Amino acid sequence: MEAVPQDAGMSATERPTLPACVINCVAYGRDGGRRDVALAEISDVLAVDDGSFVWIGLYEPGEDVLEILQEEFQLHDLAVEDAHSAHQRPKLETYGDSLFIAVNTAQEVDGRILYGETHAFLGARYLVTVRHGASLSYAHARARVERDPALQAQGPAFALYAVLDTIVDNYLPIVDAFKETLVTLEKDIFTDTFHRGIVMRLYDLKRELTYMRVAVTPMQDVLSQLVRISSRLVADELRPYFRDVLDHSVRINGTIDVLRDMLGTALSVNQSLVTLAQGEVVKRLAGWAALLAAPTLVASWYGMNFVAMPELESRYAYPVLIALVATVVAGLYRYLKKVRWL
Repeated sequence: MEAVPQDAGMSATERPTLPACVINCVAYGRDGGRRDVALAEISDVLAVDDGSFVWIGLYEPGEDVLEILQEEFQLHDLAVEDAHSAHQRPKLETYGDSLFIAVNTAQEVDGRILYGETHAFLGARYLVTVRHGASLSYAHARARVERDPALQAQGPAFALYAVLDTIVDNYLPIVDAFKETLVTLEKDIFTDTFHRGIVMRLYDLKRELTYMRVAVTPMQDVLSQLVRISSRLVADELRPYFRDVLDHSVRINGTIDVLRDMLGTALSVNQSLVTLAQGEVVKRLAGWAALLAAPTLVASWYGMNFVAMPELESRYAYPVLIALVATVVAGLYRYLKKVRWL
């Protein structure tokens, strides 16, 4: 479980008591101010129409916490059920005056790529982000919102943009790592020695790229809907920001497709090189077999125990025969060398 970060300017004793699954519960004012609030105080904050909004960050919350938030923000039953159960496909749903968004996240843990989900409830004066599984903290996104009071004044939609931008940016180092791994494997493919481990690593990389594509591709549909949606929750001034995140997502997805194509080519090249190497071995074996065939043939003739064999009575029969066999073998050896069978 992720630890609750301590905010600057407020000691641990001044922070409201929150359940362990609540990472942050902050009210942001239109003037750029912020203050931590308890879950029970949310309705009091929303009762004052001063342009402020509440951003609550949760990590794998229980039903009791979601029920409190459902009551505070009047969230739809189906959206709350999806946020609790997780395992949702990336999507954007409209429930009355609120939006429910589900997207996939990715994180590298101990050399493995793990996937999680983030669900977001967007209202006129609130944003609730719910993380499940492998997901990095959104502390950077929160700091970005707090750093720019002018954009913070745009309301919770800008906070949603910061979260989605952080999710997409977290894909980049993973894709870059895939690139480096593929370059290394391409070098290993062209070594003279075949390694079974190379094929296994190529397959593992292709599998990870496929999983990554499944996670990234649906993000484009969600972002496209946010860019085009006719809702007062997303102001026209913020649409270029969502469009920028969409462009990043499209670029990452394109890179993944290119890597998958290159990986498929690498697998084909590796198989072709293995086949060529096996062919070379067979050629060499056939060449040496041909060299052995010549003396074996002559020796088999003279091993038939016939009386009337040529040159049996000659004094120089064996030396001449040995010289003849050596000449044939030498000529055959030179020919096989010339045609690169040896």
